[in-house]
Amino acid sequence: MKTTLLLCSFLVATVLLMDNPKKECCSHFLKGELTEIEGYIAFRDSLNPAVSKVEVAWHLDHSLRTINEIHKAVKKSNPENYKGRINLGRTLLLLINKIPRGRAESPKIVTPPEVIHTDSLYGQLALARKNLTAYDSLPKKAFFEHPYLGIMDRNTSKKFLEIHTEHHLKIIRDILKK
Repeated sequence: MKTTLLLCSFLVATVLLMDNPKKECCSHFLKGELTEIEGYIAFRDSLNPAVSKVEVAWHLDHSLRTINEIHKAVKKSNPENYKGRINLGRTLLLLINKIPRGRAESPKIVTPPEVIHTDSLYGQLALARKNLTAYDSLPKKAFFEHPYLGIMDRNTSKKFLEIHTEHHLKIIRDILKK
């Protein structure tokens, strides 16, 4: 009985999260987060091994690469090929609105290079700003496939980007705490 109730709860939450018309908005998508990222570029070489084994620049680069690569995949996708499927990991992530630390490894496509140049961070930031302002002009059923969390349509991918970006901003804030 408890298993059935838990499964039903996940299913209801998935449906609500996948088709929430109130989330359909705006050109302000991640605007504050990108401003915060820009402010942290000055602290790019900061490191706190108790928090993360990589410096602030790694988290900035990874966050920006993730935003830009997901946008590219969503834009390139064919909405007619979208097949929404329930993924319990994705559902749980969207329900708790948080990525647990140290649980996943970054896919190669969004793993920063060994040497991260400041100019590259600013270039990726400019591209992210451009990409995010165009996000809502993409079809609702445009999608990308996350290697662990499955297929996400445009709005779900936006929610994922919010959660993912905040995850890395929290790590950066913790690195910079005195």
